[in-house]
Amino acid sequence: MKTYYQERAPVYDRVYHYPERQNDLRFLEDFVARQFAGLNVLEIAAGTGYWTQFIARKAHTVLATDATREVLNQLEARELPASVATEVIDAFALNNLSQTFAGAFAGLWLSHVPKQSLRQFFSGLHNRLLPGARVTFIDNTAVQCQRLPITDEDKFGNTYQDRLLDNGITYKVLKNFPTREELLELVDTIAIEPQHTELDNFWLFTYRTTIVK
Repeated sequence: MKTYYQERAPVYDRVYHYPERQNDLRFLEDFVARQFAGLNVLEIAAGTGYWTQFIARKAHTVLATDATREVLNQLEARELPASVATEVIDAFALNNLSQTFAGAFAGLWLSHVPKQSLRQFFSGLHNRLLPGARVTFIDNTAVQCQRLPITDEDKFGNTYQDRLLDNGITYKVLKNFPTREELLELVDTIAIEPQHTELDNFWLFTYRTTIVK
């Protein structure tokens, strides 16, 4: 997966140019800007910074993280405010961060997490969040399979797509499509006010971390 995204970094933003996605994207771009207004935000798997640019419009600060330097180089090439910082860190090693955050975001990434590792990820993420923090995930609906059909499935129920890059190499990429019920179950004991919204091409999942009384 890491090699795939290193190779794909220069052309990753093509996924945001598909005509059928434009209405959804305008809605989501505005939503994430408003969702994180005034907050210190942790962005997981920020990639080339497509979503970072909208979050940064109103957020107090953004720490954009990713496991690969190549995609963060693309992010840093954008015209972003000084409130945005970057750090190379794996999403499963967030405990290595020293600060805590009032917001967290991941765009088009949760679907790449193996099902058997989801609870581990959420546990590590919530350790870096303040009580009442706002959390938002955006990802593809199964409509994406019209472009990239599922080609394989493993014993854990993870599904895979074959993706051809410009260099002629095809990668088998893990891509899951979690249901509303699966997402709600994952955060059942650690979240309040969960909301799931399904658009034509993307789903949106938001909640706040449990407030310790």
